[in-house]
Amino acid sequence: MSFAERFSKQFFSQVHSRNLVYNTCWEDPRCDRQALEIQPDQKLLVITSAGCNTLDYLLDGPAKIFAIDMNPRQNALLQLKMAAIRKLDYETFFQMFGEGRLENVEEIYNAKLRADLPERARAYWDRKISYFKPHRFNQSFYFRGTTGFFARFANIYLKYRKAREAIAGIYDIESEEERQNYYNRYIRHLIWTDLIRRVLGYDATLSLLGVPKPQRQQIEEKYGGIVQFMEDSLASVFVEVPPKENYFWWLYFFGGYQKDCCPEYLKEENFEKLRGLVDRVTTYDGSILDFLKGHDDKIDRFILLDHMDWLATYGKPILEAEWQAIADRSTDRTRILWRSAAPEVDYVDPITVEIDGERRQLGDVLQYNTALASELHQVDRVRTYGSFYIADWQSQGPV
Repeated sequence: MSFAERFSKQFFSQVHSRNLVYNTCWEDPRCDRQALEIQPDQKLLVITSAGCNTLDYLLDGPAKIFAIDMNPRQNALLQLKMAAIRKLDYETFFQMFGEGRLENVEEIYNAKLRADLPERARAYWDRKISYFKPHRFNQSFYFRGTTGFFARFANIYLKYRKAREAIAGIYDIESEEERQNYYNRYIRHLIWTDLIRRVLGYDATLSLLGVPKPQRQQIEEKYGGIVQFMEDSLASVFVEVPPKENYFWWLYFFGGYQKDCCPEYLKEENFEKLRGLVDRVTTYDGSILDFLKGHDDKIDRFILLDHMDWLATYGKPILEAEWQAIADRSTDRTRILWRSAAPEVDYVDPITVEIDGERRQLGDVLQYNTALASELHQVDRVRTYGSFYIADWQSQGPV
């Protein structure tokens, strides 16, 4: 490993080990829920991130969700959302997690939420609950954390470039062709300057966005450059995805959700349902490997996000051990979802696991639903990943 790679790895690790990184999830749960086909007796394992998608999956009524994250601050955020679902009314809940701003948040936290939190989460929010406090500079919770810091910088940049009004103008355009013309004429040149391309090319910027060096390398090798990938992705967000459906990007453009443009867990019609289901979620601070080695539960659905991109480069022994643990906790109805920054993943299938005393390659064990994965990837509203995978566990298939 070169000095530059070691430095990048260390910087990324420092950013992620000391901060709340994700204040919202960047995976489309609408695609996931269609792929997962969640049933009432199933148990799910998901990487927590900001907890948004855990709560969306919960609406399908699984028996249990294990939310796992190496960063305890991410679980603390999910635990705060769960406490708010239990203890707050809908309007207060939406102000806090929809708008990202809540008047008298310290008083509400101390009176209604603090006692409902685990000790570690309580210690964190005792220090950080002011993240939700309205600010005279229009601060929002969604401008907090490392991704939020970048979003705030982006908003300052857009304001300086007088691009916010142009972006708002595309919101009500129904036709994709008209959105394409509008984007090319009024938005592209305001966003994509030489300065922003340079800034987005820095490892430090990508670390703040939660993009590790291995993902950048995969994109550069297989796509041609990360900045071009980001530019093309953002263009597809503006043009191909109806803006009123795309709460992911509008959140960071405007600092909060709107009630007609927000995740399912924030919609009023789902609030009481979540209140009755929220106790089915269990959080765990640590790795997927450690969790699976310490629990006997069989898992029906694994949602692995994109963390294998990192392990494939810097932690192959851990990745192999993790897949063995997945094998040990899977059944013949287990389904596994993951994403990658690269257009194609080649590091999963060669991994071998022991099943019933025999070594098997994952390529012989996993049955991929490539047609559905491709279909869902095309309608994904986030557009930040190069590929999406849906695989069923078939340990009894041909050796």
